[in-house]
Amino acid sequence: MSSWRFMQTIPSSLIGIDVVNRDVVWASGGFDGPGELGSPGLVVRTLDRGGSWENVTPPDAGRLTFRDVYAFDRDQVLALASGVLQGSRIYRTVNGGQDWKLVFENWEADAFYNGIAFFDAVNGIAMSDPVQGTFRILITDDGGWTWKVAPTKGMPDALPDEFGRATGTCLVTKGPHDAWFGTGSKDANGRVFHTGDRGRTWSVADTPIPGDPEFGIASLAFWDTRHGLALGGGDPSSNKPSVAARTTNGGRTWKRVRSLAGFRINMAVDPSRRDTAVAVGMSGSDITANGGRSWRWFDQNDLRGVSCTEDACWAVGKDLKAAELLR
Repeated sequence: MSSWRFMQTIPSSLIGIDVVNRDVVWASGGFDGPGELGSPGLVVRTLDRGGSWENVTPPDAGRLTFRDVYAFDRDQVLALASGVLQGSRIYRTVNGGQDWKLVFENWEADAFYNGIAFFDAVNGIAMSDPVQGTFRILITDDGGWTWKVAPTKGMPDALPDEFGRATGTCLVTKGPHDAWFGTGSKDANGRVFHTGDRGRTWSVADTPIPGDPEFGIASLAFWDTRHGLALGGGDPSSNKPSVAARTTNGGRTWKRVRSLAGFRINMAVDPSRRDTAVAVGMSGSDITANGGRSWRWFDQNDLRGVSCTEDACWAVGKDLKAAELLR
């Protein structure tokens, strides 16, 4: 039976997380939402399986929220920060956060970056809300040292009021060429965009996940380039359960599967166990062992981000929480 092994971290709310291995975990957070306005951005890491955590936040981060973190190893990391008033930035370190370089800064009024992901050690992608009617994509081919805006010619038009959810896992990659991102809009079901050429061209598919002006699709996770899950819908104020949908053809079509026990904001597949995935949210965690066809609630703690490798799954959340999944 699965359960979380909790430990205390640095005081802040955490949502971004990337597991390197069982001992090395990077996480990020801080929030600029109502009730937490002005709480500082944060980047932390552990090198001893959660026994201790280092605060390695870039010194000039101000009130930015670090919404996503991508770790190449214990020392080389990219951190994506976005703030309502401060724009979006990407920082890179090669020495475990002792020094950071600002490798991208955005001040376009409509751009707001939601996630960052990599196909391999050099080729990566980042996704923003729409700018002038199309979703904005950044591409790097040098490990994140430089970024350029991808042409919009290969991107389908966005719907009115359509945007991405800034959870980190609203954008995911699998294999050397494929990436997906999920969206939400006021008057339509959530949609999933897919590229098979590292972001040069995109297709889009409707899903059965209810559209919502505030949430929509929150998280995507794939076992391989054909089999994956989308998570979204629900309502955190009433703990209305989130909805899951499954694809078996790389995101061309989606079929609704079983709803979860409550509102969930993030999800990760367990690569060590076929068809297994973990979802976390404000009112608890759920796990599936059959590709989302059924979910089992197993914890009630407030967790906001989750990441898995072959040898470990970790989650982070509000009120000092970090936890390793015992499986």
